[in-house]
Amino acid sequence: MTGNRPQRPNRVDSSPELAPKPYEFVSFPKERPNLQRPVGHHKYFSDRLHGTLYLTLKVQTSLHVSTGVVVMGSDIGSRIPLIKTMVQGADQKLSIQGSSLKGCIRSVYEAITNSTLAVVTSKYVRDNKYPTERLPCRNKEQLCPASRVFGALDWQGLLDFNDAKCESMGFATGFMPSLYRPRPEPDSAYFLRGKVAGRKFYYHTVRAIDKGQNAGIPVQQAAREYTFKTVLHFKNLQPEELGTLLIVLGQDPKHPIALKVGGGKPIGMGTMTVTVEKILQAQNLQQRYSSYNLNESNEVIGEELQKIIQENIQAAHSRLIQKPQLEELTAVLRYPTDREPPSGMY
Repeated sequence: MTGNRPQRPNRVDSSPELAPKPYEFVSFPKERPNLQRPVGHHKYFSDRLHGTLYLTLKVQTSLHVSTGVVVMGSDIGSRIPLIKTMVQGADQKLSIQGSSLKGCIRSVYEAITNSTLAVVTSKYVRDNKYPTERLPCRNKEQLCPASRVFGALDWQGLLDFNDAKCESMGFATGFMPSLYRPRPEPDSAYFLRGKVAGRKFYYHTVRAIDKGQNAGIPVQQAAREYTFKTVLHFKNLQPEELGTLLIVLGQDPKHPIALKVGGGKPIGMGTMTVTVEKILQAQNLQQRYSSYNLNESNEVIGEELQKIIQENIQAAHSRLIQKPQLEELTAVLRYPTDREPPSGMY
């Protein structure tokens, strides 16, 4: 599904034996981003939303979020001589850094709103490959929709991400193939009429490729069906901003998408689905900070939770979401999927 996205010319591939690339680009909206002053951190506004999302993340294809450290397997209880590690606490439970979750969630939020890019390649900036209006926000008084929520230069943002902690002890060992760097040649699918084609996202697949001990790179990982718990605090959000966040977390039944987290995305790794278990929202902030007793009625679960989720999602569709970009992205990140992982070169 491409929506209103302009079609790229067919590539001439000089290496027909290479497998098709397991990604697609989500186009940029035609209009320039609407830059506004952020709401600020100096007070909780009564006409905005504040609270905490309690999330359960379920691993659907093997997950590896690298620490960048290779250790002796015996140091972490593995029989493998050397292994690339994930974060693992003293209780032997794996963790996913909050910064990793924030990065993958922000990239989707950017793509389906009329926002600038948060991260750009310096070479592309020098070569004028990015549309000027998509360069990162540098003025904290003029921020795009994603920057107002997630942060920008000199602006902290309105979301606080915690690390996600695995519910079970231990880990699995996987064997990743060697992955080649991206090859964005000027005549490749990365560019459209001389400019970056859009935001790049990898497809979900039914499983991840594992090369086996004799051919792959050993990695510490969370296997399929592992679950992680985390909380996400929000403050001063508009309903459409919370609704867009919930769409990114896969809560829109018309756009059932899953997250892509960590490394190995080209070979099908890192698919995670999200369940919102409850929302704790502060209905009366004055009472909360003037009394020693917290009001448990602020906890929303069950049917009322689903009602609130869908109300905010509808607000997002009405006032913030870019429909063509959401359709394009859903075609890539839709889950469940029957798509097989690529074979051959990576």
